[in-house]
Amino acid sequence: MKQEIHFVTGKGGVGKSVVAAALALKKSRAGKKVLLVELGDQSFFKDFFDLPSVGYQPTEIQKNLSVALWTGEACLQEYARHLIKVETLAKLFFENAVMRAFINVAPALPELAILGKVTSGPRQHGPPLPFDCLVVDAFATGHFIALLEAPKGMAQAVQFGPMGEQSRSIDACIRNQDLSHYHIVTLPEELPVKEALELSQRLKAEFSVSAEILLNKMIHTSLSEETLREVQNENSDLSKFAAYLELQTTHQADMHDKINKSGAAVHTVPLFFETKAWPLVEKIAEALP
Repeated sequence: MKQEIHFVTGKGGVGKSVVAAALALKKSRAGKKVLLVELGDQSFFKDFFDLPSVGYQPTEIQKNLSVALWTGEACLQEYARHLIKVETLAKLFFENAVMRAFINVAPALPELAILGKVTSGPRQHGPPLPFDCLVVDAFATGHFIALLEAPKGMAQAVQFGPMGEQSRSIDACIRNQDLSHYHIVTLPEELPVKEALELSQRLKAEFSVSAEILLNKMIHTSLSEETLREVQNENSDLSKFAAYLELQTTHQADMHDKINKSGAAVHTVPLFFETKAWPLVEKIAEALP
């Protein structure tokens, strides 16, 4: 099964969730059946798209596009039910005090369960996941590295048996760039760009994968630098705006050059002055490579 997996990450506040939704929409309009996956306890897309609810089971929100919210515990419980087959036994398994304590203290077990679910299609292991493409609105940069490190860590801790075997299988899947693709969203600002480049370099060094950097909310203007400088000579609010615009576009160009010099693939996403969710996502989808 050739199922695409796209991980979208970035520093908090850079717009990664909206870009993830746009990427999912773009893939769905290319004819793929797409699942947009949120990770965590609360759904951003429920409020953003004004949906009645977003839960563990996929909910279709447009043609070929569904959304789901996954937690580590929910992924683990589904996998246990898949293995045990009997719902009552699976429930007893998780209600057992010893097992509950193990789940709470086991390092990286929730992250491993999430990645096990995400990669279950290509690995043909676990409950069916009938989608051509998964777009994962992943954790922010620091937690994202912890997510990716979970399978290798578990494989080293448990070298034999099914858990070790499955951990190695998950690790191989996230390192396979024919299956797994990485998108780092950033803003044209010093700290977000620095964090994006550090993450890109770390992904390359530790996982041998290349990430695409998406420079979000870029101000695009057809005005030349000469025109902006001419307007600044006037004593008006327009001249102040022209000065601001020139400063911003110059700084944006510096950030773009900085990413280019790092060797990472970089694409720009314009700043759209749109207040409605779907029109904004559609515009960003059209701007994505």
